[in-house]
Amino acid sequence: MEYRFDEFLVQIDHGELCLGAEPVAIEPLAFSLLVHLIENAGRLVTKDELVEKVWERRFISDAAISTVVKSVRRALGDDGTTQKYVKTVRGRGFRFVGRVTMQVPGVAANYKDTQPEPEMDRKGQAPTLAILPFNLIGDAENRGAIADGLPAELITTLSRLRWLKVIARGSSFRFHGPDIDIEQVRVALGATYVLTGEIEIFGPRAAVNLELVDCRSARIVWADRLSGPLADVHQLREEISIRVISMLEQHIPQHEAQLARTRNPALLDAWAFYHTGLQHMYRFNKADNALADGYFRRALELDQDFARAYGALSFTSFQSAFLRYEGDRGIAIEAARRHALRGMELDPLDPFINYNLGRSYWLEGAPQAGFGWLEQATVLSPNFAHGLYSRGWAEIMAGDGAAALEHISRAVDLSPIDPLLYAMFSAKGLAYLHTGEFDQAAIWAERGARKPGAHFLIKAISAAAWQIAGQHDKAVFWRDQSLAARPETSSAMFFSAFPFRDEETRERLRDALLRLGFPEQ
Repeated sequence: MEYRFDEFLVQIDHGELCLGAEPVAIEPLAFSLLVHLIENAGRLVTKDELVEKVWERRFISDAAISTVVKSVRRALGDDGTTQKYVKTVRGRGFRFVGRVTMQVPGVAANYKDTQPEPEMDRKGQAPTLAILPFNLIGDAENRGAIADGLPAELITTLSRLRWLKVIARGSSFRFHGPDIDIEQVRVALGATYVLTGEIEIFGPRAAVNLELVDCRSARIVWADRLSGPLADVHQLREEISIRVISMLEQHIPQHEAQLARTRNPALLDAWAFYHTGLQHMYRFNKADNALADGYFRRALELDQDFARAYGALSFTSFQSAFLRYEGDRGIAIEAARRHALRGMELDPLDPFINYNLGRSYWLEGAPQAGFGWLEQATVLSPNFAHGLYSRGWAEIMAGDGAAALEHISRAVDLSPIDPLLYAMFSAKGLAYLHTGEFDQAAIWAERGARKPGAHFLIKAISAAAWQIAGQHDKAVFWRDQSLAARPETSSAMFFSAFPFRDEETRERLRDALLRLGFPEQ
């Protein structure tokens, strides 16, 4: 990835700033700050956001930030008086005001010069997937039904996903054979993605090779191989279905967001803004949550009836209240419910929206009141990992550790590289507290705390779990990690986020937190 403005070139991959063909000396921290400003050109970047994204949440003074900004300006031949490239917004932050051109291999887009086409439909549409008949290799005798049956099952299963349009079998099954022209599929079916497969049968074993291709570029987005005994073909079919759903839910939004970043923002449609927002939403920090919120609102400006965008706004509002990003938590709590209800008005059958409506009740200390919506989310989509995980959380708050372990373990199996894996592991730890397996509780809580994305509350869970398990040294370590991430963490804050109904578990956790030195309030 490269960015150009005037005679300057910023090469992200090489970590280099050039003026013409000559490298410009710039310190690594100043380079990181410059890149963040350029990637958000024209937008106010607050000091809090810089601390979050450039200094990785370490404590840093305003004077230190100003020093690095001066280094950036010096490298660009700019200064605090002229402010040709980096403009100071007094008391708030900074804005990059240069004319930026982004370049990737084979693609160039000028953010300011390119204008949207007047006839363009800015609402856009959900990604469209065509699943073609699989090819059979090896011992094909009497096995032809598998090659058609497996993709047919996938069509039925994936058609329940509300964020993805799936071409009907009658159309997609017109394309048979190993040498399919992807461009022909795109033109004939209007597909943006094609899923193809090969089934290899040799003796007693079967293997399935899967490939997801972007029809617009013929680029492979994801590929995988699963194998097993032919005698267990039904089990293999179930594993394939689970794997495909999990991988599509991660790789397609990620791929769409990557494509959006290479395009002029003036040309992006509502779905492109939505997918871009998702990439920030799951990072669980204040700056990215604010960015995600902005992208979802931009999507709704283009399509006021975009149900999923309302569900996503409920998610960012929930996150803001849950992690106390803003001073008035009540505003975020109200917004989480309001956005989810609006999404339900538009699409009551979307599991993602049901899930967000159910979660909104946690913020009021009444997770049991939202249980019906969480249950409905998993009825609508039995393999919806986040729905199962959230259902497990509600069961933990209600005191049913055994049921929670079943649902959360299922969620982990469905989505083993999920962005919320840290929370799933931590939830298993809390579930084991309910079942009295304190060592297991501490082990799983620490696994969660060590995963990317783990926030201060997850680290506090690990601290409390180790204290309950009698491992004070480990408990102190995680206490320090939690307080380093959020110095004002308290017992009251912990139970505001996790409203346990079981008094014994609540008191056990409270005692552990207080013994570790977390304040009461």
